[in-house]
Amino acid sequence: MSLAVWFSLLTACVVISFTPGAGAINTMSNALTQGWRRSIWGIIGQQLALIVHVVIVAAGVGLLVSRSEVLFNVIRYTGAVYLVYLGIRLILTRPTVVVVGDEGGAEAFEGHWSMIRRGFWVNLLNPKAIVFFLAFIPQFIRLDEPQLPQYLALIITVIIVDVLVMWGFFAAAARPFRRFTRTAGGQRILNTIFGILFIGVAGLLLLLH
Repeated sequence: MSLAVWFSLLTACVVISFTPGAGAINTMSNALTQGWRRSIWGIIGQQLALIVHVVIVAAGVGLLVSRSEVLFNVIRYTGAVYLVYLGIRLILTRPTVVVVGDEGGAEAFEGHWSMIRRGFWVNLLNPKAIVFFLAFIPQFIRLDEPQLPQYLALIITVIIVDVLVMWGFFAAAARPFRRFTRTAGGQRILNTIFGILFIGVAGLLLLLH
């Protein structure tokens, strides 16, 4: 992969990562409820899903998904249902006992693996991402050159950029609102807002073709 192609890839990754979606909402929600530092676990889960998306496209499965309306819709509806489930669960979550933590908010720590799993499924169950990578990847992969180094460069670039944007921008943007987690009323408001956002993204997933 030439330097010029890599810079184009880098620019595209930055634009894509800054585009709000379920991953950004999940990251901000984690930052509010778990703190900025611990939100990294959800981001790690989201990156694992991105790796799976790239592998799916590289293996040719992505082409099958894009051409099969049934398979595409199965993944699409499953992803929408999962986001609705997350939204409703968040709305119905009871406020936690307020214990001021190291970031000045109420701490009710969720397990690392739970956050990783949720981040993974939030990103994985999005057929639009598979189709997007199907259109995105060929622009940066030359078929007349060794494939593995190019895919490794692409995956590493995508992950580094997305982690920096998610953790450095979206998670950091939620930090000023951590003070609302100190009260039961504030927690209810934030949970309701992010729950509605999850449900809204699910609606977009179903409506946009």
